[in-house]
Amino acid sequence: MACVNNENHLDMQEPSIDTDKLSYEIFSILESKFLFGYDDQKLWVPKQIVPANEQPKNDIVLTADDGVQALKNQRGKICILSIDGGGMRSIISGKALAYLETALKNRSGNPDARIADYFDVAAGTGVGGIFTSMLFATSDRNRPVFQADETWKFLAAEGKKFYRSAKSNHSKANFFKRAFNKKTRGDNSATSSSTAGLENAMKAAFKDEKTGRSLTLKDTLKPVLIPCYDLSSTAPFLFSRADALESDGYDFKLWEVCLATSAEPGVFDPVCMESVDGSTRCVAVDGGLAMNNPTAAAITHVLHNKQEFPFVRGVEDILVLSLGSEWAAIGRDL
Repeated sequence: MACVNNENHLDMQEPSIDTDKLSYEIFSILESKFLFGYDDQKLWVPKQIVPANEQPKNDIVLTADDGVQALKNQRGKICILSIDGGGMRSIISGKALAYLETALKNRSGNPDARIADYFDVAAGTGVGGIFTSMLFATSDRNRPVFQADETWKFLAAEGKKFYRSAKSNHSKANFFKRAFNKKTRGDNSATSSSTAGLENAMKAAFKDEKTGRSLTLKDTLKPVLIPCYDLSSTAPFLFSRADALESDGYDFKLWEVCLATSAEPGVFDPVCMESVDGSTRCVAVDGGLAMNNPTAAAITHVLHNKQEFPFVRGVEDILVLSLGSEWAAIGRDL
């Protein structure tokens, strides 16, 4: 999701194509290249979910027997789910995810199967980051809060509240100047209204209904990676569950993470946010400015994270499913 002209803002319009037909075409590719065309039957065994408070520590040394058992438990390839940004067009990705989860239920014979059961790592940018959070967020450290079918339904129902087609009174050329100016930051009523709508939707989605607590990066079932661009450091910033487990200084509320990765310049206000312990701060905008397709970040994470993936030797041990939301993405990402 990149900066676009507000006068011709395609990302904020509802898809004009038949999303059911296109999603079916996408899923046909999934069937042939990811699901039923892959001969490793181990992929159909759900991946074990390890609660955040039971993650292995750096000071644990595996014995020879432990290492063999761990190798047996880490079945087949490491599966990565990567979801691009795309505004309202991400309804297409959401429907493809819904088809995928239905196929997993049918193929495994488990009516409660979820996408989180079959992927080891998930990464998402923009609305893709919202979908990633929805699919892997948990309030009980056991099962996901949302089903895949709820991703596109959520966007279809809530999207109009925060994606506005109104023209902005400010040009993109002045956006970064306004972002750093406290006096003018947020003075655009159109972006302020859109930001408020998105913020309310995210707060409601990632709130523990039993306790009223806001879910954080630690409240995810598998490693998740969601990027944004930090205006204060003028550099990309990657929200990571692995970092959050290491330190509260990198644990952020999921609703803020989703707001940050979706904060497209000219559409939403920059997000001034801080970690749960207040030690890390950033002024975040659109993750698409840093990496519209977060697949590379996910692959790099797996290759260099020997604590979580000690037996990955190279890219030959990785299987990636990358979902885009544009016509050109069908042949490129799947």
